[in-house]
Amino acid sequence: MAAAVAASALLATIAARSGATAQPSLTVHVPPPANDRIYGSPLARGRPIVVIDAGHGGRDPGAKGVSGDIAEKDLTLTLARELRDDLVKRGRVRVAMTRDDDRYLTLEERAAVARRLNAAMFVSLHMDSAPNGLARGASVYSLSDIASDAEAAHFAAAQNAGTVTDAPGGPVQAILSDLAMRSQMSASADLASRLVNKAVGRFELRPQPHRFAAFHVLRRAATPAVLFEAGYISNADDEVLLRDAWHRSAIALALAQAIEADVAARSRH
Repeated sequence: MAAAVAASALLATIAARSGATAQPSLTVHVPPPANDRIYGSPLARGRPIVVIDAGHGGRDPGAKGVSGDIAEKDLTLTLARELRDDLVKRGRVRVAMTRDDDRYLTLEERAAVARRLNAAMFVSLHMDSAPNGLARGASVYSLSDIASDAEAAHFAAAQNAGTVTDAPGGPVQAILSDLAMRSQMSASADLASRLVNKAVGRFELRPQPHRFAAFHVLRRAATPAVLFEAGYISNADDEVLLRDAWHRSAIALALAQAIEADVAARSRH
């Protein structure tokens, strides 16, 4: 009897050790759920979707304000929410956001929101930074394989850090992709021009405000897309303005009007 009890105890010990070996304890990172919520009044049902991308977030604070007590990720989210609310109130489009809280998203995750929703437009919001503290003013970037200048090329390279470009699926697919990309680039440039036109006289723009470069997030959005720099957070005057609700409302209104005008123009074709 004692031998049987001892044998059972031994088997139980072996089984426990075997189970511990077969099922190790692992910590798995689970990404946050995708934010595919669509904002819009019931009367806007079926209207085009515009994706607003608040740059940076989470462990990526973006540029630091010259004052040292504000980060780019906070101001981009505030401006994104204000633009969303303006567009929803005006009722001409529906809106989705890549993030509506302080979370980190890769460039691919941001662009994927636009693709999943078959969005009519993608607008990424940022605040610029420069070693020269006198640099100030807003600018807008559209997609191009060739950068407009060395600064735009450097900025795109910094934004694209760590991304991987997809390989073409064959000669026919490559030709079709090239045609689609050319159309996307042209439409993105048109959107950028409309945005600049709406901004003139409302808030300060930097010299030659429309620039272009090969931004991964704009390319992968697969829809007309621009990256808007609302001002230089590294400039004391611009930081004060970007933290001011009245000034941001002027920016949001210009963006909203440009977005609506662009959607209306393309719907006529």
